[in-house]
Amino acid sequence: MTDEPLSATEPRPFIERLRRQLRGLYFGRDREAIRFQVAMLFIDIAILAFFVAGPYLRTGPAYVIVDYFIAAIIAFELSARALIAPNLRYWLLRPMTWVDIVILGTLLVPSHLHNFAFLRVLRIWAISQSKLVTLMLYRTGNGDKEDIIQACANFLVFLFLVAGFVYSNFFYGAEGFAGFVDALYFTVATVTTTGFGDIVLPGTLGKLTAIVTMIIGISLFVRLAQAIVRPYKVTFPCPQCGLSRHDADAVHCKACGHVLNIPDEGA
Repeated sequence: MTDEPLSATEPRPFIERLRRQLRGLYFGRDREAIRFQVAMLFIDIAILAFFVAGPYLRTGPAYVIVDYFIAAIIAFELSARALIAPNLRYWLLRPMTWVDIVILGTLLVPSHLHNFAFLRVLRIWAISQSKLVTLMLYRTGNGDKEDIIQACANFLVFLFLVAGFVYSNFFYGAEGFAGFVDALYFTVATVTTTGFGDIVLPGTLGKLTAIVTMIIGISLFVRLAQAIVRPYKVTFPCPQCGLSRHDADAVHCKACGHVLNIPDEGA
């Protein structure tokens, strides 16, 4: 009688133990957690480099092996994040969950999902959102550049996302790296509204792609310029009205006048 309840509850402590260990590795600040997070950051950068070089490497014999190896890493990350999530609904509602699922599909069945391969570039955004990147910026005294780096990351993600979409749908048959260069060249010319016209996307889809690229691209470009030019602001919620962004040397909240007492290092 006593063996049955024990066997029924036996897997539970193991899952809870595994969940705690993964949460410690992903969110912890001890030496082991930092090492794990740095390793995952470098793995993400290596995966991104492989994705960018993919059009040139796809004819090589080792390409499929690396492809499935990266698929295994992304599958591990998906499983780990599902375990450490508060609940399954939270995990399913995260945008990066679905992006990683699509990326995993493009790696496992590239012949059917190659048109979605451009979504792989969203790994840049995932890297920029890493808490480890924020921690490294503040530890190296570059916390004031967080907004600039985030704006640069958003602009780069959009640039390469559109270039990947254009490549997948219009230049995929080109030999080697030339097709991707043409796609990137078209994207940069469109975002900057230069419009040389030497490379034009055919059909209705091409025109719609150019329209969306110009509208969103120029907005992100202006946002990047604002992040570079405007004064540095810190995140510190006002206890009185809740305004969270203030000048670094602010004494009073500009919305309600409440004394802020923003902590700093006395620099």
